Amino acid sequence: MKQDKIGKFIADARKKKKMTQAMLAEKLGVSDRTIGNWENGRNMPDLSLFKPLCECLDISIYELLNGEKISDDNDIKKEEAIYKTIDYTKKTITHEKRIFKTILVTIIILVGTLITLFLIDINRMRNNKPVFFSTWGYLYTPAINLDSAKIENTIKNYLIEEAEEGKHHDNEKAFVSMKTYLIREQKDKYYLYTWVLENSYYVENSEIKLDSGYSMPFKFEVMKKDDEFIVTNKLFPRDGSYYKTDMKKIFPNDVLKEMDNFYYDGTEEELKTDIDNQIKLYFH
Repeated sequence: MKQDKIGKFIADARKKKKMTQAMLAEKLGVSDRTIGNWENGRNMPDLSLFKPLCECLDISIYELLNGEKISDDNDIKKEEAIYKTIDYTKKTITHEKRIFKTILVTIIILVGTLITLFLIDINRMRNNKPVFFSTWGYLYTPAINLDSAKIENTIKNYLIEEAEEGKHHDNEKAFVSMKTYLIREQKDKYYLYTWVLENSYYVENSEIKLDSGYSMPFKFEVMKKDDEFIVTNKLFPRDGSYYKTDMKKIFPNDVLKEMDNFYYDGTEEELKTDIDNQIKLYFH
């Protein structure tokens, strides 16, 4: 399944319907950044959105998955099978929500217990008694002594250059803001677990307009060479049914817990404000 081909097909179908990304996003109950991620081939729509997306764009699910128009009557049976899969997935999601509530109560109790134990350890440290402890298998280690600001700037410049390689307007400019949750050092390499917000804007008739953008978690691999930092690799979760599995593979448990609160703890608004300030400085 080629995400780039599917993304272009979604964009073409949307334009034929004379809809903007914002209009389609409103109909589906998602953000316009999500639509942008689909059309740029960065992510795929969630399985539960296949049916409403196809209805909005007047295409079949089989056409969506192939990224092109199909005129074969036999495909009707294939589409019916896909609809059954979606209905089953919706029922599974409802069941998972019930399980989540139970897990949430358990987590609250465990967190309370851990906070109590931590306060006890702090009290022992104040009495000059050495304390060695671990939490759920994660050993406590001291903070890494490194220039994190330089590394973050290297990553931002890397993402900006990547975004502007495919720009659609001469005066288009990409802006990046990021939150770093954890930095790990291994020999001459650094691993950063971050959340990135990237938006590209252009000016038309004295009006600043959004061209594309995304908001998603990344794991970056950075190498230091001759006092300079270089991005050597990046990983991010696939969209849809792969998202949860990929998140668990890419990010440590403690980082996952923090990322779960991205839309609720003010981090999203903080990154948006940072982007807005960058826009004002650049265009004005």
